[in-house]
Amino acid sequence: MPEAANIWSATVLSLFPEMFPGPLGFSLAGKALEMGLWRLETVDIRSFARDKHRSVDAPPAGGGPGMVLRPDVLAAAVDDVRGREARPRPLIYLSPRGAPLGQRRVQTLRDGPGVVLICGRFEGVDERLLAMREIEEVSLGDFILSGGEIAALALMDAVVRLLPGVAGSPLSLQEESFSKGLLEYPQYTKPADWEGMAVPPVLLSGNHAEIRRWRKAQAEEITRRVRPDLWRRYVVEDQGE
Repeated sequence: MPEAANIWSATVLSLFPEMFPGPLGFSLAGKALEMGLWRLETVDIRSFARDKHRSVDAPPAGGGPGMVLRPDVLAAAVDDVRGREARPRPLIYLSPRGAPLGQRRVQTLRDGPGVVLICGRFEGVDERLLAMREIEEVSLGDFILSGGEIAALALMDAVVRLLPGVAGSPLSLQEESFSKGLLEYPQYTKPADWEGMAVPPVLLSGNHAEIRRWRKAQAEEITRRVRPDLWRRYVVEDQGE
């Protein structure tokens, strides 16, 4: 088990802290949380509101639909967390306009002390907060969620499963999609023949060199067909080596 000062730690700022740990309380992530391989703290944004109504949002300046999270309330929450950190952690706002989250960014987050995640709601957060606190915006994809909580859970799950001692076999992580710039090759198991479709003979041959070549070729073909953007990047990087 890592020393207390080196345990990967996530702090989540949310209007709905009861949504955590959610699915991260189960399976490998949940067991690792119980074992102390990583830590999770939730902060209720509303607890930093100062008026009698505990207001956290206000209408957008200039008019328009919806409400916007206030910068003074969110900044108070952020500053409270920052003031308690032994080591500064990346401050991330889950946002559809952010940079897409990729496996490389996940790996860099895994190698750091942890993350502080801001879960937005309504029409988002006041732009001044993002500028004044130098907050990184991260997106899971080109779609809209009701809030940042589900995105925060996904980001944490992607990181936690890479932490030492969490996954059953570190070797399995090396064969996954994106680990080498490609989507994963097809997987098969027993029975060898199912509904008239057989496991490819090469996988039953016992020839490990041939199996590795087959799997790489399959991964390349699937990536080229399904994700041409990843394929182009893979080809460029492969030629650059």
